[in-house]
Amino acid sequence: MWPKFVANKVLRNMLGSNNLVVDFSNSTETMLELEETSSSVPPSPISSSKKYITGHDKDKHKIFVGSWNVGGIAPPDDLNMEDWLCAETEPADIYVLGFQEVVPLNAGNIVLGFENSKICTKWNSLIREALNSSASKPVHEDKVGEFQKGSVSVRFFLLETSLCFVCSHLASGGKEGDEKNRNADASEILSCTRFSRGPLRNLPRKILDHDQVIWLGDLNYRIYLPDTKTRSLVQKKEWNVLLEKDQLKAELTEGHVFQGWHEGIIEFAPTYKYHQNSQVYYGCDQKRKGEKKRAPAWCDRIIWFGKGLKQKQYSRSESRLSDHRPVRAIFTAETEVFGNSRRLGSSFPGRFDCLGNHFEEFPDEKISSNDRTSF
Repeated sequence: MWPKFVANKVLRNMLGSNNLVVDFSNSTETMLELEETSSSVPPSPISSSKKYITGHDKDKHKIFVGSWNVGGIAPPDDLNMEDWLCAETEPADIYVLGFQEVVPLNAGNIVLGFENSKICTKWNSLIREALNSSASKPVHEDKVGEFQKGSVSVRFFLLETSLCFVCSHLASGGKEGDEKNRNADASEILSCTRFSRGPLRNLPRKILDHDQVIWLGDLNYRIYLPDTKTRSLVQKKEWNVLLEKDQLKAELTEGHVFQGWHEGIIEFAPTYKYHQNSQVYYGCDQKRKGEKKRAPAWCDRIIWFGKGLKQKQYSRSESRLSDHRPVRAIFTAETEVFGNSRRLGSSFPGRFDCLGNHFEEFPDEKISSNDRTSF
């Protein structure tokens, strides 16, 4: 998913446009239901842990979810994606990767578009190589939005369970009251997102009507503390003290946003804002005079909603490519199984129940139940 500027047509040829919604928000328009959206699908073999049949009516699947604001920086050819994806050490069944600021914000990108972007092609290639060097060629088309913030939502059936993933870049700003803008962004996405009606009429159209929902991205929430105090606590690694003043935690507790959603325990340093190619937070280098102070914060988050999702890991990667550190979470998803759906070859497509009639470029190609899927 490319939620800011680049809506990277996630699974267009597999999911179909009915199962993808791209939103670029502004003050006057709400959701955009795009008939043409973007897809980058590096399929790769499913892990040895692929399926656990419990003997009753539920299966378990391992889902990797990752988010990274790459700051419009083109990745080098030798970028170590394994440090983030852990595809070799902890392979998952499904990979959900969300990127923000894939291309820089400039007039050329907005006015001319960024189709056939070398940057996007390189990211696709690096992801594919990290997940499976022998994967078939992904189908993708890149688009640039005209607004600064936005979201991408994608849905599918996993056996009899409906899943929805939302990747967003919420409003920025470190001033008091800016969190209300982020709350408003999130509420608008939840209330206005509508998937088109597809061939499966029982697939939900609204985000919260799905059985399981995972939201990832640069949510931009900051910390309710003075800059100096925040930096002092970061230096001491007093994460629990800092988290007591974390905006997202506070807004969740007060019920101002994401009612009923959950987030795992954070035991890692704030992910924003670093100097590029550095371990130093922005504003901490005394030699860099005149730079704006951006207090460290956990801007990059992964939260979830619904029953049957269990988070097994929540951490960050240490890539210094941009001013954000990427985050990742590993979930176990319990899915309902009824009747013939238990047969391994019957879902996804098989595994994605809704995909059977959505192979446009490769009508004769089928995804084996031994494949690992990423988007």
